[in-house]
Amino acid sequence: MNQETMEGFAVTAQRLAAAAETLERVLGRMEAQQEEMGSKVDRIVAAVEETLAAQGGNAEIDSKELEARMADLEKVVQAAIGSSGLMEFVRFDAGEVLRKEKGGQGPKILRLVVGNPIIMKEMARTVPDAAAYAPVTILVDERSDGVHLSYDLMASLLAPYGSQAALAVARDLDAKVEGLLNKAAR
Repeated sequence: MNQETMEGFAVTAQRLAAAAETLERVLGRMEAQQEEMGSKVDRIVAAVEETLAAQGGNAEIDSKELEARMADLEKVVQAAIGSSGLMEFVRFDAGEVLRKEKGGQGPKILRLVVGNPIIMKEMARTVPDAAAYAPVTILVDERSDGVHLSYDLMASLLAPYGSQAALAVARDLDAKVEGLLNKAAR
């Protein structure tokens, strides 16, 4: 490899490291939003449970009340998502395990579980198995050649089910995730 190629790799590695830091900051903000949403969701769930208990547990909720509750849920989700239309559900620092094994040295490997419950609902409406794939996983990992961002396209996961409606929603979700990753990688 020539010097110019090596310098190009070094610049790319620096950009990716900066992108990973930016992604970390963005995800931190998303985590705060998720916590806020969590308390709102808990209040809504408690209200639903209280109403069901008052109605004998199995009574049907009238359609207007159900629509109102769904609208409340959608408001909570909209308040919790970031500009990407997504929120972070959980993160796993897989690199921490490797670093502990190597005395604190080793790659950073972060698995982020992100999504949007409303988008998942729309996909699961026609393909219930979509709930097995959403929210989605984004992997940010540090390797010898730089920082890598990985994501499995939701459309490719749902394609075998043959639902055009679910595929349309999945493609929109993929565009949101790719937009987030592109923004973070800048």
